[in-house]
Amino acid sequence: MEIGGKTIVLCDCEGSMPLDGKAVARTCAASGPSAVGRHLCRAELDRLLNAAKAGKPLVVGCTQEEPVFAEALASAGVAVSYANIRERALWSDEAAQALPKVAALLTEAALDTPPVPALTLKSGGLCLVYGRDETAVAAALQLADRLDVTLLLSKPADIVPPRVMKVPIHRGTIATARGHLGAFEIVVDDYAPASPSSRSVLGFEQPRNGAKTRCDLILDLSGGTPLFAGGERRDGYLRPDPKNPAAVQAALFTLTNLVGEFEKPRYVDFHGELCAHSRSQKIGCTRCLDVCPTAAITPAGDSVAIDAYVCGGCGACHSVCPTGAAAYAMPPVDFLATRLRTLLAAYAEAGGERAALLVHDPRKGAELIDAMARFGKGLPARVIPFAVNEVTQLGFEFLALAFAYGAAQVAVLVHPEKRDELVALAGQLGLAESMLQGLGYGSGRLHVLVEADPEAAEAALYGLPDVASVAAGRFLSLGEKRGLTRLALAHLHANAPEPRDILPLPPGAPFGAVEIRVDGCTLCLACVGACPTGALLDNPDMPQLRFQEDACVQCGLCKATCPEKVISLTPRLNFTGSGASAVTLKEEPPFNCINCGKPFGTRSSIERIIAQLAGKHSMFRDEQRTRLIQMCEDCRVIVQIKDRSGDPFAGKPRPKPRTTEDYLRKPDESEP
Repeated sequence: MEIGGKTIVLCDCEGSMPLDGKAVARTCAASGPSAVGRHLCRAELDRLLNAAKAGKPLVVGCTQEEPVFAEALASAGVAVSYANIRERALWSDEAAQALPKVAALLTEAALDTPPVPALTLKSGGLCLVYGRDETAVAAALQLADRLDVTLLLSKPADIVPPRVMKVPIHRGTIATARGHLGAFEIVVDDYAPASPSSRSVLGFEQPRNGAKTRCDLILDLSGGTPLFAGGERRDGYLRPDPKNPAAVQAALFTLTNLVGEFEKPRYVDFHGELCAHSRSQKIGCTRCLDVCPTAAITPAGDSVAIDAYVCGGCGACHSVCPTGAAAYAMPPVDFLATRLRTLLAAYAEAGGERAALLVHDPRKGAELIDAMARFGKGLPARVIPFAVNEVTQLGFEFLALAFAYGAAQVAVLVHPEKRDELVALAGQLGLAESMLQGLGYGSGRLHVLVEADPEAAEAALYGLPDVASVAAGRFLSLGEKRGLTRLALAHLHANAPEPRDILPLPPGAPFGAVEIRVDGCTLCLACVGACPTGALLDNPDMPQLRFQEDACVQCGLCKATCPEKVISLTPRLNFTGSGASAVTLKEEPPFNCINCGKPFGTRSSIERIIAQLAGKHSMFRDEQRTRLIQMCEDCRVIVQIKDRSGDPFAGKPRPKPRTTEDYLRKPDESEP
């Protein structure tokens, strides 16, 4: 059978799952033959090869035997993708009702995944082993045959010197460390090389502070505080528990393979021109700086800078970024929206109801789902797995799109080891919860399952509350983060049980209005110059301050910049349509020059300047000098040139020049 121009190859895995090819083809609206294999990875491998001869891309409904299929199709020259319909759908107590989910998973697998940009990391195998005792010594000696190893002992206890110094041994404590795989830089205090004359106890020479070195890899067996924030995400930095021999050996095995050139995904596609971090040394948005677990994001003037080599790919910056400046690229947000739309539409068209989207990562989350299928009841028929690179990449736009495309619930499956990285996700879930409750969709639609136990996760999924489906939208998933969010919100508002034109949101939300205390505003327009998104606008033809709510991200730069302190922020969602056009916050007639009548400013600003300077500043000590403030720039210059009485730089009248004739003239001769 074919879906979207791709050939679907299915197998019932030796009859272990109920798979009716005709029913699947009918449910998926697929064309072509609908035969289902029984032993595709072994006895019926020729069937897969025959399907590849047509030259069309393949979708194979099995992931367990992917290496076998990849090897068999290596010379076929066709693109292959894989869909797990066994553990995700048909190894389940509700397999009989899971046909709509099978259709959804196969249709989603037929999508073409966009490529992800990559970086190149190079490692020459220069490894630093950092520890305290014999565990670090043994690890260094074990690595010495494969890597160029240096051993650094921090405040070591009594250690017997090795019989043969296969690796250089030093004492010292790492004061600072930075860098990544292939380019670590460390500073060591209390540094001293081992003394070659050490006898029963390893001794060291005279110590010094501030020693610097570089290395490609770091094995941290110190058991102390990690050298890096979010250390488990730092490529080339391994920190196993020194009291766990199995973990130490696994780290040693990993290190021996970290020599050569490696490709690392460029997780974030950053657009500095969209960043709302700062303007004119006033700080605005710091959301990404607050949530980055690896300290890969740093301030850089008006924008922030993201070190792609240090970035661990958690996606928290994308989750909280209000403008889309930090856009997750694995995959891009528009493709993630396309996956949602395709998956949920196929599920609904196949007769599925009350879809519960289970978002998980492809590592720990997938393992948990497999364990449920193999040892438990498997997933409920209405629970549709949706793998993303990191669950922490989910933002408000994803949640809004999921409900707008027809999901009744969204559950996020998180491994407990990621518990400390959930601050950003919790904020986005809270924002989505406020939106859903405010529009009358009720509670019980969003869930976070922090579980490593498959039985507990399974019980939670079967215990999900039964809530009504949300009317599914069919709008195209095109555009950037902010635009997709607006489309999703418009659909949810149009179909809301309790639609509201204005929906208040919690503080920190990236949507809202700017309010001006009109009587205190002088229309200096400093806020317009500071606004990074163009939400605040001026009018070149007259003194006027305008505001477009759809463009406001509540960064607070206007509030921080306003000299009169008359600006406040109001987080909210505006569904009236007025947010798409600019509204006037304040306007007043221009102030006319008292000398020539030319309009050149606003009355409130001129009056404020006069109040601040008249009689208080040496240059405006009298009424005549104060009148200069009320003149345009041209008249001000003309008046000052004509009247230099008030010029603070004017000197005494210069004496008349004398010449030789003046000195030779007789006393009785009058001067001409």
